[in-house]
Amino acid sequence: MVIFIERVGPLATIQDLGRPGWFDSGVGPAGAADRASLRLANRLVGNPEDHAGLEVLLGGLVLRTDAHVTVAVTGAPATATVDSTPVGHASVLELEAGQTLRLGMATTGLRSYVGIRGGIDVPKVLGSRSRDTLSGIGPDPLRPGMQLPVGPPPRTFPTVEFAPVPLPPEVFVVRARPGPRDDWFTDPAALFHGSWQVSSETDRVGARLDRVDGPPLTRAVTRELPAEGVALGSVQVPPSGQPVVFLADHPITGGYPVIAVVLDADVDRVAQLRPGERLRFRLDEAAR
Repeated sequence: MVIFIERVGPLATIQDLGRPGWFDSGVGPAGAADRASLRLANRLVGNPEDHAGLEVLLGGLVLRTDAHVTVAVTGAPATATVDSTPVGHASVLELEAGQTLRLGMATTGLRSYVGIRGGIDVPKVLGSRSRDTLSGIGPDPLRPGMQLPVGPPPRTFPTVEFAPVPLPPEVFVVRARPGPRDDWFTDPAALFHGSWQVSSETDRVGARLDRVDGPPLTRAVTRELPAEGVALGSVQVPPSGQPVVFLADHPITGGYPVIAVVLDADVDRVAQLRPGERLRFRLDEAAR
């Protein structure tokens, strides 16, 4: 079975749950920026959660199939049609040979996910089919005319027809734990006071934040910091004072102090924030 890519929006890539375990070789894990949405798409079509699907920035994807296939669209709620017939978000869709799935522009959120029963079966690179946009490892971003092979269907079958998804709040609350370099700031608690706004400088590497209200982040230690390892969700603060929350394609080392680390469970939420949307950091209870 083959999926034909007829149109691509701003960016669409193949993603699974990443390639952990290669830090010693200088390679980060990459994988879906919103892992929960990819997992949901796979569950809806009966796949194991780690199967490769499509990550679509803002929408605009058009694909066609040469045989019957089961698909689901999750994540950012882009309007979707099958041969001009509107279909539901986060629901099980059955496409017959020759039918076309079109994604409009997402109304909220940043990244939609298309799960395909059997998964996208391109060759693995270091154990993963994910595209790492920072290093260039993995399959190329999608472009019109590409043909994507689909793997054999799993033995499991979809167990639900759709999955209700809550509406996003006006201000997102993201839990974080201080450190490891919070002592490099005059008032590290300032991160947790007031609100921040996602800037236009956001991608799969990280989301840069602008201060909306609240105290600035000022350094108590001004000397250079030797490069050290950084984790997914690290909140790194460059000299500008604009923190950057590292996402799926983050570098594995950094030379600016990390004031806090977003809880793994909340990183997916940050990955769906659009430029202009607001968030607040909340001190994780376990760190009190």
